[in-house]
Amino acid sequence: MMPAAIPHQGRFVRLQRQDPVADAAELFRISHGMAGEEALWRYLPAGPFPDTAAMGDFLKNWGAAPDLIAYTVRDAAGKEVLGTLSLMSLRPAHGVGELGNIWFGPAAQRTAANTESNYLLLRYCFEELGYRRMEWKCHALNEPSRRAALRLGFNYEGTFRQHMIVKGLNRDTAWFAMMDHEWPAVKAALEAWLAAPASLPPFLCRPAGASGESLTDYNISPV
Repeated sequence: MMPAAIPHQGRFVRLQRQDPVADAAELFRISHGMAGEEALWRYLPAGPFPDTAAMGDFLKNWGAAPDLIAYTVRDAAGKEVLGTLSLMSLRPAHGVGELGNIWFGPAAQRTAANTESNYLLLRYCFEELGYRRMEWKCHALNEPSRRAALRLGFNYEGTFRQHMIVKGLNRDTAWFAMMDHEWPAVKAALEAWLAAPASLPPFLCRPAGASGESLTDYNISPV
């Protein structure tokens, strides 16, 4: 049975099931016509888009997949749109899911929004759905996504060579995963970091001698 597309409330963000009609204009506004637009869309499955209507069409088709729940990320009050992410490749019979198609507008980048959004969905899958494994996949050349996976507590499992063709180009896909027995330690590290100031990047919190490749490397006292 597929999980329910319930909202998820955090300290910094609120995740709501994506409404392609209602959300397209705001998502388009925060992701187009700004510095860094090319980098934002480089490794995503589609985009940039010529206009709001085209983006809305993509969101409609994306959210219609039977094994996927797309979320729009808003601020904690549920007003300002910050970005989007999806629970995808859901296989309830096996207790497996994936976090993917994740992006945030400039105002939310390098804040707690991304970390807390992923934390809320990981907690939902491991603790409420009883999932055994959560995955993270990205283009093998997407260094920011690879670093994000490691810092969130995922483990690198390998690269599928010539795995896909995306936007007419080859994609080698790097696979990362987190198991249910690893979640308690990851959860503790994420909650410790989220208790720190919202705009503090993880790499600034790393104690001497830690690699910084995972949030478990961070020793942060709650404030």
